Amino acid sequence: MYEFIKGRLTERNPAYAVIEANGIGYLLNISLHTYSQLKEEENCMLFTHLVVREDAMMLYGFADAEERELFRHLISVSGVGPNTARMILSSVHPSEVAQAIVQGNAPLLQSIKGIGSKTAQRLIIDLKDKLSKDLIPYEKLPGGYNTKKEEALSGLIILGFSKMMAEKALTKVIEKEGSALPVEQLIRHALKIL
Repeated sequence: MYEFIKGRLTERNPAYAVIEANGIGYLLNISLHTYSQLKEEENCMLFTHLVVREDAMMLYGFADAEERELFRHLISVSGVGPNTARMILSSVHPSEVAQAIVQGNAPLLQSIKGIGSKTAQRLIIDLKDKLSKDLIPYEKLPGGYNTKKEEALSGLIILGFSKMMAEKALTKVIEKEGSALPVEQLIRHALKIL
């Protein structure tokens, strides 16, 4: 219903933020990840997700659309509600959550408060394929740890190629052309092979 809310940040704490837009103050439940992205800025924009329950309507806010998409995937799993999804996104960086699900890392998921072994397995089973297709940008590690090959791999997967085929093509390109090529060239050469 609401795509995003843009306005003046009037209140911010680790659990929620209040944004005033056109004289209306919107309380948005946020994760610690979003909280860390919100600076003491006067103006801000948060992507939103509206949860309608029998007893309440609650808005959840996200610093970026990728985190919101991951939140939506999480709440689609049986037994994972909005507050549990927010707890997951607050406990572990969203990129690490997506990687843990795609790689089947149940112990990492179980280390999050409120996530037991059954829920962790359900998250992995239900979301592994979806996340490997939809949220490839989250496979990038935060900071400068990405290699050109990993960035090119993400680009090829976004274009619709399977991870295994894309990795093989990139390995061939790097063996033939060397790793000094920029990411765009790596992708172009790999596309010729695929």
